[in-house]
Amino acid sequence: MPPLQLPQQTAFYSGKVRDVYTLADRYLVMIASDRISAFDVILPRPIPYKGQVLNQIAANMLEATRSICPNWLLESPAPQVSIGYKCNPIPIEMVVRGNLTGHAWRTYKSGLRTLCGVPLPEGLRENDFFPTPIITPSTKAAVGHDEDISAEEILNRKLVTPEQWNQLVDHALALFSKGKEMALQQGLILADTKYEFGFLNGTITLMDEIHTPDSSRFFYADGFEARQKQGEKQKQLSKEFVREWLIENNFMGKEGQPVPPMTDEWIQTISQRYIELYERLIGQPFQPENLSVEEMQLRIEQSVSPLLA
Repeated sequence: MPPLQLPQQTAFYSGKVRDVYTLADRYLVMIASDRISAFDVILPRPIPYKGQVLNQIAANMLEATRSICPNWLLESPAPQVSIGYKCNPIPIEMVVRGNLTGHAWRTYKSGLRTLCGVPLPEGLRENDFFPTPIITPSTKAAVGHDEDISAEEILNRKLVTPEQWNQLVDHALALFSKGKEMALQQGLILADTKYEFGFLNGTITLMDEIHTPDSSRFFYADGFEARQKQGEKQKQLSKEFVREWLIENNFMGKEGQPVPPMTDEWIQTISQRYIELYERLIGQPFQPENLSVEEMQLRIEQSVSPLLA
């Protein structure tokens, strides 16, 4: 989709997944595209309805967690569009892990027993629960790969004050607890996720999407313990299956590695997995919408008009 021209537009940024418009230096319009990225690389083919799935899950979750901490969202006037306040980003991703999976498992399997300065217990198997959820932050890179960082390094580099760090930890753990509770009501386990925060008028404010398949990993609760005991692979709903497919096809985003071909059938499989997660997590049938660019722009303009008056 070509960039839009919106009223009082002061900036435009096209990210890996979202197109972000700044209006009057105060508001953001985020359009979730159907692009998909893995290993910090945008894959060559879009995934039908992925943007709608991400945007509508995020809007639902942001509304459900407003009592925990303030967030940036004002409204979602179209399936792929969210409008909210512009925050001054804190350059840290708050990664919360309830289970030993993904990057944490790869680190553990290599023999290391600390991650981001957090000690990891001995004797765990892949996907086991941690005794309590852990926070393994990463730096938020503008370009390239995010990097693991410890709380000690965050404070030494003065990325935030000790008081702000404690508030980020409290917010992240409370959001994760709420996310786990909501997921479990739908028969899912929230295994890990990430949160991004910024400052809005001096207040730490939750930004961006939360509890979506791009930012989180969900296991099916039914049969989880039996699969763990038998050493079987866990059934999950997340983007990890795309990463696993890429790894199997010798792609991890490293220089010189070509992206494997994505067939029509594989694209459809990915789309259906995203839709399945929406229906499982939200507990409602997915209603696909196909707005024209003109209709999307009209809805955005109608929503931002009172804000910019």
